[in-house]
Amino acid sequence: MKNSLSYLAILLALVIPGRAQQPATTTPHAAHAPATPAPSADAIWANLIVGNQRFVAGKPQSRALPALRQKLASAQHPHTIVLACSDSRVSPDLVFDQSLGDLFVIRTAGNVADPVGLGSIEYAVDHLHSTVLVVLGHQKCGAVAAACSGDKMPSRNLEAIVDKISPAVTQAKTYAKPDDLLEAAVKENVHQSAKDVLANSEILRDAVKAGKLTVIEAEYQFDSGAVARLNSPASGQN
Repeated sequence: MKNSLSYLAILLALVIPGRAQQPATTTPHAAHAPATPAPSADAIWANLIVGNQRFVAGKPQSRALPALRQKLASAQHPHTIVLACSDSRVSPDLVFDQSLGDLFVIRTAGNVADPVGLGSIEYAVDHLHSTVLVVLGHQKCGAVAAACSGDKMPSRNLEAIVDKISPAVTQAKTYAKPDDLLEAAVKENVHQSAKDVLANSEILRDAVKAGKLTVIEAEYQFDSGAVARLNSPASGQN
């Protein structure tokens, strides 16, 4: 009887998936680690700008999407996170002419991050090993305009968005003329949002300090379709 039980145990180990002992070195994130080292932040940004130039010129790359879908079915390794506004005219994948698996995108009105947005960014940095965060604002942002108006919002949820943006408006009012206030506040809001992301996340602060994450501030321009960087590489939070 003892020999029969031992034989049965061997058979079960051979035919039932997962019965064999896993290597002791397996880690929870091993399956998500990128196969090759990430490019530098400068190289990643340069690639995004080249893509944006294709978008401006109306010459996007053609891609074999069915094959790419299959390739990405098992895992994703996006180098870039984009915190962008929800505005329907500012789609990061189109604006930067990127494809499936290239960008990890979080979108909210006014490109601000609440705890859910922050957690999403942390997931990309800690679990997917993304190395660049682009905070992308845009001209004539409606959420920023609402904050500039000083009007009371009709709901607590809308008020929460305006409250996030208001410090940027206050800063812009110290130097901008009334006609220039909205554009100044848009730029200040990108800067404020980037600061808030780091101020409210230890994971992201530690990643920046360790040189594992670079934060890039940028603005999309409706008139040309171009994206302009607002902070220099030397001051890119890295």
